Amino acid sequence: MRMNKPGSARLLGLMLAAAMPICVHAPAFAAPKAPAVYRNPILHADYSDPDVIRVGDTYYMVASSFHFSPGVPILSSKDLVHWTIVGHVLPKLTFAPEYDLPGPVPTDDAGARMPRDMRTSGQRYAGGVWAPSIRHHKGLFYVYFATPYEGVFMSTASRAEGPWSPPVTVIAESGLEDPCPFWDDDGQAYLVHGKVGAGPLVLHRMSPDGKRVLDAGTVIAEDSKALPVLEGPKLYKRNGWYYIFAPIGGVDTGPQAVLRSRNIWGPYEHRSVLSPGKSALKGPHQGGWVETPSGQGWFAHFNSTGAYGRIVHLQPVVWKDDWPFIGEPIPGAGPDEVSGQPVTQHPMPDVGGRFMPVWPQTSDSFARRKLGPQWEWNHNPDDRRWSLKSRPGFLRLTAGSAINLVSARNTLTQVLQSERSVVTTRLDARGVVDGQRAGLAMFGAGIGSIGVIRKDGASHLVFSSRGVETMGPALSVGVVDLRVAIADQAARFSYSLDGGKSFVEMGGTTLPKFSWWKGARPALFSYGAPKQSRLGVADFDWVTVKKVDQ
Repeated sequence: MRMNKPGSARLLGLMLAAAMPICVHAPAFAAPKAPAVYRNPILHADYSDPDVIRVGDTYYMVASSFHFSPGVPILSSKDLVHWTIVGHVLPKLTFAPEYDLPGPVPTDDAGARMPRDMRTSGQRYAGGVWAPSIRHHKGLFYVYFATPYEGVFMSTASRAEGPWSPPVTVIAESGLEDPCPFWDDDGQAYLVHGKVGAGPLVLHRMSPDGKRVLDAGTVIAEDSKALPVLEGPKLYKRNGWYYIFAPIGGVDTGPQAVLRSRNIWGPYEHRSVLSPGKSALKGPHQGGWVETPSGQGWFAHFNSTGAYGRIVHLQPVVWKDDWPFIGEPIPGAGPDEVSGQPVTQHPMPDVGGRFMPVWPQTSDSFARRKLGPQWEWNHNPDDRRWSLKSRPGFLRLTAGSAINLVSARNTLTQVLQSERSVVTTRLDARGVVDGQRAGLAMFGAGIGSIGVIRKDGASHLVFSSRGVETMGPALSVGVVDLRVAIADQAARFSYSLDGGKSFVEMGGTTLPKFSWWKGARPALFSYGAPKQSRLGVADFDWVTVKKVDQ
């Protein structure tokens, strides 16, 4: 199967440098010499609420996926800095019919925080998977997660790549968040979690297989003054101490706290161990602690970064008097300071000399039998209306009716993987019918998009921003290349009618938003007018994603 190559990448407006391609997936080969240092962020990508573990010589990371399907992405790494996507825990979100995106939905200008009654509006924006935890116990991988309306769930697998077991309901109760399991030295299992709204931390005994809690739970930490907005607990044991890593103060500006006790039930003492200090990061927040085989400690956490979402940083961890010190000393702080600040760069982790220059997958020729692991649908897809087989080498989206792109099913998305990037796709629009739209968007509240619309028997280029459409020229050819260039929290759209040799900008600059707890992300879409009965198709030949050096 051939892959049609887009034309030369002439960057628009914000970007003058040539675009550098991001690898789809680096093949295995003899590892080169590791770089001396890494720079933060290690992933300029919206993998919020990350948790990490090590199994043997491999590190695994999971992150929140909210209303995107498949749910719970899993990434792997050999050196804690370079990561690739190995799969997802949940093939679909099966917890409620709203995850199939029926019924009325908010407008394109809906805010980032959805009201509590959103569960009655026929969808689950901002619902779905919140803050998963990953552990490895007796030969099995365990992933625990909460959905805010349905409860706490768990899945297991013998391999991180899957297959994963169907999710088991551990607690059937709404309003819970951020669960983390723990197996003690005597084999007793526990589960700690928070409550929606960043309430107290609650601890349960669990059955040894981790499938159910054995009691109603006990509040082990609650202090609205000293520990405001307490959430995201991760439970560990070291040197006879029980530790709970838990951020406080809110995702935008809050620090990372650690609680410790000699008894798992408490009482717990606490301190902030990672704060903004004099760094540029305002909220080094929520993540997981892991150690290398040599005993080095590391903390992977997110930082809220506007339209890009919550991106991943890595901090060194050292222990002082059985307390973790994360990051680097704050300039001017005294020797008794217990909190570090985030590092901008640091010597690479000591992982035994291994260095794997891999990156999360992005570009796709749609030549394989299944979608690459980088892709996630907005809510669950309608599998009758998308295909890689109907026209081999193309992704075919068959339009269903919708009132707008936020309500449309089968919108295919992926996480942005860099601060500056150019995303280009080739659309064959000859199967588009009257009332249908298809194209490329930056998906989130306040959506911007470029694509094709067909009205009265004629197809036109169209740009849309916040629900307002601007008509472009008639599409005299059936194939068009569509592009979005992202830089500095802004996006610019363009199209090419000459096979990618030249691009014409359309619509000016748009400002993507952080929406429904997720960063804006590139998306392929096709949908028809409300109550439209005739179904047209949009065929996407390929997608390329190129990282742009600053």
